[in-house]
Amino acid sequence: MRILLVDDDKALCELLSEYLELDGFVIDMVHDGVQALNRIKAASTDWDAIILDVMLPGMNGFDLLKAIRSSSNTPVLMLTARGEDTDTVLGLELGADDYVAKPVSPRVLVARLRALSRRGASEPKHTVLQVGDLELDQQARQIRLSGSSVSLTGAEFNLLSLLVTEAGQLVSRERLAAEGLGSPLQAYDRRIETHMAQIRRKLGPLPDQSERIMTVRGAGYQYVLNR
Repeated sequence: MRILLVDDDKALCELLSEYLELDGFVIDMVHDGVQALNRIKAASTDWDAIILDVMLPGMNGFDLLKAIRSSSNTPVLMLTARGEDTDTVLGLELGADDYVAKPVSPRVLVARLRALSRRGASEPKHTVLQVGDLELDQQARQIRLSGSSVSLTGAEFNLLSLLVTEAGQLVSRERLAAEGLGSPLQAYDRRIETHMAQIRRKLGPLPDQSERIMTVRGAGYQYVLNR
């Protein structure tokens, strides 16, 4: 995997880069938000993932994430301050696929990056699912709603794919976290809820204005079949 690491802590970047390269990753480093955006725009090929710190000179991580998401679905893993749930939730709402709290453990970072890689590799060779007005192409990782394209982040696509595959059936939060986000739920973990809120906002209700994704409180979610 080729990774773009964006963090102004040069010592941390060197440490993480050394550790990740030992695990076979190729690392590019940038220490400024504006420079990172310019490099992303000028890149001839996409990175397999971007590790993005929240606090950056030039342009903060949230603004950079919004700029990335305007033109790319490259998986983004945010680095947030430990205990800053607001940063975590905002990052997920803006399109981050995962997050790791600082001070970051290199082993945890490797595991999360491997999970991002497995999610993409585990997709079926070519399956197009049609449920009502929604079409989900698992190979192209594209969503069309009534013929119009809908842009989702990698994590949002993974979660919706699970729900649509099991349309009409309950999918547990534990399964959504493990298979959709690549890591188990933790105490007070709100990643699933945040991603689901974004998916609902982007897809809207069913044509009859009833809810498209139903919450089964304390259990999970269900993609509703057209009635």
